[in-house]
Amino acid sequence: MPADPAPSRPLDESERRALRIEVVLVLALTFGASGLSAALSLLESALQPGGVGGRTVALNASRADQPLLDLAFQLLGVLRLVAWAALGLYLLWRSGIGPKAVGLARDRWRGDLLAGLGFTALIGLPGLGLYLLAQALGFSVTIVPSSLGEHWWRLPVLILSACANSAAEEIIVVGYLLTRLRGLGWSDNSALLASALLRGSYHLYQGLGGGLGNVVMGLIFGRWWQRTGRLWPLLVAHALIDTIAYVGYTVLRGHVDWLP
Repeated sequence: MPADPAPSRPLDESERRALRIEVVLVLALTFGASGLSAALSLLESALQPGGVGGRTVALNASRADQPLLDLAFQLLGVLRLVAWAALGLYLLWRSGIGPKAVGLARDRWRGDLLAGLGFTALIGLPGLGLYLLAQALGFSVTIVPSSLGEHWWRLPVLILSACANSAAEEIIVVGYLLTRLRGLGWSDNSALLASALLRGSYHLYQGLGGGLGNVVMGLIFGRWWQRTGRLWPLLVAHALIDTIAYVGYTVLRGHVDWLP
């Protein structure tokens, strides 16, 4: 079991209120706002003539015609995600909960790496199959993992983006949020459901299938953390899944007929 991050004494009402405000503000600045935006995006897609299945979404799109300016925009996006992760860790640290307490100890790196590889296969392969099925049935938008131009920095930036996505999501949605909800007295099951629903919400731009698939991923990842206290396997798996999607799409596009 993970180390209990709850304080040794019960929180008084002013401390509980401050903690609630902190959680609301963190989510409003990060994935809570992303979830609302994704829900609006799904509603917009549903109201369009072609429905959800007629929309295409690029995950890593060019931001400028000038290659170096585009590179600067891409790196700024990576920096923003890293800052979100750092914010969560900093706020926990300020309250006496260090990175080791939320699963970032490096004492079992071999086991964490193997578990991460296992999660990559467990989540990644079925996820790809479900997406292709949902896309073929018209229940999912068409996801373009990368539409970046053929620049020398394209693949490194895609890998950095995958790692930044992993850090921001797993640290905020699992390590930070589950720790804070436990400190507020939530049960493990209630906190797990809230974390998983949050993860699903900011993937709704992919359609209902993408949202539900990420809820399942959130339930699996969150329960693993609650039972083992290890966050590294989730970081490794998420980074690998996104890297394979981004780089694999870039390399295979135009060479296979099953990619939309």
